[in-house]
Amino acid sequence: MIQMFNVITNAFKKIYSQFSTKVAALFSLTTIDEPALKKLEQLLLEADTGVKTTQIIMQNLRAQLHHGTITKGSDMQKVLEEHLRTLLANRATADSTITLLVGINGSGKTTSAGKLAHRFAQAGDKVLLVAADTFRAAAVQQLALWADKANVDIWQGTPAQEPAAVVFAGCEQFKKGGYTKLIIDTAGRLQTKANLMKELEKIKKIVERQLSGTSICTLLTIDAMLGQNSLDQARLFNESTALSGIILTKMDGTGKGGIVFSITQELNIPIAYVSFGESLEAIAPFDPQTYITGLMQG
Repeated sequence: MIQMFNVITNAFKKIYSQFSTKVAALFSLTTIDEPALKKLEQLLLEADTGVKTTQIIMQNLRAQLHHGTITKGSDMQKVLEEHLRTLLANRATADSTITLLVGINGSGKTTSAGKLAHRFAQAGDKVLLVAADTFRAAAVQQLALWADKANVDIWQGTPAQEPAAVVFAGCEQFKKGGYTKLIIDTAGRLQTKANLMKELEKIKKIVERQLSGTSICTLLTIDAMLGQNSLDQARLFNESTALSGIILTKMDGTGKGGIVFSITQELNIPIAYVSFGESLEAIAPFDPQTYITGLMQG
């Protein structure tokens, strides 16, 4: 547990240092006034927290200042931490039998599928990966490489087969093979393409029909480096298929971690996992308290 904590902390070092270094001066102030709050507001916006979410945070802080709850920097830090914890209070239930991965091209979806397969296999599950991304020629090959790395089975279908047909056959294989975890890698699709979104809805209905009564977790992979564009992706995907949670990928490559709060505040979609690096082990359940502590203290 301690080792995993250290791995995550190191992966988020860029995010933590960018924010915590700048807010440290504010938290050390002996008196808090409006200019100090404006400085914090600017830092939150720079961290990609988003205008709407930042406004909500600042309204709370200003009310606390008005009522005398906040008088010094350490008070502001305490109230801010409590508010951020409230924003992330809705935890994702990602431990389902079936994991359906959705997201746009390049968001780290196939990589996340391989990492999750490894994680589940290490926990003792018998895992089947289903390569339903038949729109991209290299996608099946890429997933097959991850399946080999994770030492799990994969259902690939036939070349150019319809994604829904691949998923149907994959579900049949899941039942026959006595598997305990099914991970479906869907086609990377642009959220603006209505026909592709309909394909996603069709896939989910097939899974629900073929494996009725089995829990399904639909996770959206989002590139953390895209910032507020990620919010638009999440909103549109959530309209097409109810999302259980989000996997934030490439977290080690960004210095802006505020998108976490925008997503949970504006869409009420919890962060399920964070992904960082290329190794099989470079994925972990999102821990709000650890994340907030890192932001506040570096």
